[in-house]
Amino acid sequence: MQRFKLIRRTSKCHLERGTSRGAPSVQITLSGSTAERFLKSLIAQPSEMSRSAMPVLETRVRPTLRPWVGVIDQIIKEDAGLPKRVRTSAMQILKTLREDHGYTGCYNVVQEYIRQARNPGLDFKRKHKPRTELPVTECITEQTLSPVGPISPEVPISSQTAFTPLTLYRQSRRVQRLLEPEEQATGWMSCVQQGTIPFEVLVTELPDLPLPELEILLKAARTGKLSIRNRSMAVMSYMRGIASAQICSFLQISNGSLFRYVRAYRKGGSTELLTRKERSDKQSNNEEIKAAVFALLHSPPSAHGVNRTTWTIAELQKILSTGPHPAGAEAIRTIIRESGFKWRHARIVLTSHDPDYRTKVEAITKILSELQDDEAFCSVDEYGPFAVKIKGGRKRVAPGEQYVVPQRQKSKGWMILTAALELKRNQVTHFYSRKKDTNEMIRMADTLRSQYRSYRTVYLSWDAASWHVSKRLLEHLEALNLEASVQGFPVVKIAPLPAGAQFLNVIESVFSGMARAIIHNSDYDSPETAKSAIDRYFADRNAHFAEHPKRAGQKIWGKERVPSIFAESNNCKDPNYQNLY
Repeated sequence: MQRFKLIRRTSKCHLERGTSRGAPSVQITLSGSTAERFLKSLIAQPSEMSRSAMPVLETRVRPTLRPWVGVIDQIIKEDAGLPKRVRTSAMQILKTLREDHGYTGCYNVVQEYIRQARNPGLDFKRKHKPRTELPVTECITEQTLSPVGPISPEVPISSQTAFTPLTLYRQSRRVQRLLEPEEQATGWMSCVQQGTIPFEVLVTELPDLPLPELEILLKAARTGKLSIRNRSMAVMSYMRGIASAQICSFLQISNGSLFRYVRAYRKGGSTELLTRKERSDKQSNNEEIKAAVFALLHSPPSAHGVNRTTWTIAELQKILSTGPHPAGAEAIRTIIRESGFKWRHARIVLTSHDPDYRTKVEAITKILSELQDDEAFCSVDEYGPFAVKIKGGRKRVAPGEQYVVPQRQKSKGWMILTAALELKRNQVTHFYSRKKDTNEMIRMADTLRSQYRSYRTVYLSWDAASWHVSKRLLEHLEALNLEASVQGFPVVKIAPLPAGAQFLNVIESVFSGMARAIIHNSDYDSPETAKSAIDRYFADRNAHFAEHPKRAGQKIWGKERVPSIFAESNNCKDPNYQNLY
């Protein structure tokens, strides 16, 4: 055994590391004649070393199984005298290890060890196609390393284009993959994972890896999760010259995975190798599919021939599959969940039961798509009534500070904000009311009619509240339109929203942004102070969008829920609208 070890150390020192013949006598403390005799016996007569002189290999134990080997050996020992059909199976042993001993590894590792332990005389190594190996004597000659034959001293090396350092490296590594014993390769990979090989030694063994890359790969191989450890170990082992079959057997990966990791490293280094790539084709990230899902949620199921009052995932998937943007059930769940809504919100907020829902939405969409420069489209609604008192909200507080709001407070006053948002120019017109009634809507119509006097048509869009569709309001608008051409005012037309479709009213998004900026966390001393803050907010907003009509969201109104545009997939109504007042 000692003689065999000395022969292997001499062979590795001279043949695999490429040192001179005299190096083994210095590094291994052998005399020159002894080292020469060992090399001659290994190179000239490799068959003379009988199998009896080779060491008997122990059953291979993977590092992840080592703490539980004693338990498995005890079970195998107890089953030794039993017939094969009544022995404890590998699956039963795996179950015992997991339930009673805390084993977390995979089944294949346990099965492999049990098979080798019960049949120590059999060889379970993976069978490979026979490959023609180069003689050891040729592995260290220049004729083998140079595909064009011996290097001539008379001819400059630069003219021998086929012999390059890269060719030398690849040829030598290819030879090493054929020569290195499997137990030696497995031991090296185990030691790298366990961190027992000094960094300086690894630097010399992996000269083709830059130091920063080697540090990253070592850290990933020792502390990363399983997939990251496998990637880094596969690349380092391959760069060292270990055979691909040995790497795949040790890491339990396929040959295709190994070479995919190597290609990734060669393409972009450790960044390309270790970075997890997000799927770009996920349906839940597709904006067109998102718009289709919310457009479907906003309409009642009966409008699509579904005999239900609320949507289910299965019905949503079925209807979407008939359109241009089909989506899976999991993608639909993800879209709805990431939007911040739960199914109870969808039943209360996101669904309109108006039988004319589709007709009204298509009419508004048609108006907006054909809107001219001398036409204005205004989204009208009321905010409130809300009391002027200490308001809660979310804000940053210092460590140990308690942010509380008294539940019972004396109100300092209250108000109702009536406002209209012109969609084409993103301008807000507002005033304060004491009631929500027809008189306030008539006042808003007259205000917008005067503000846009130079326009040809002004469209008013609001929800189906009773004071928005009263007879007196319609009669007042009809009387104004009769005198419009004579007095030089625009014609006022109504584009009503579907019943229960407040989420389509674009000004609700503006109210949401205003509440977060002005109302939440406020403690105004009077209604006049609150009105002053609201007036300033809308003045700043109007000035910003007048100067930058296509740029929204750069200031405090960036907290508005959705862009100030009409879209069937938008949800302008804040899900927490009950907490805004």
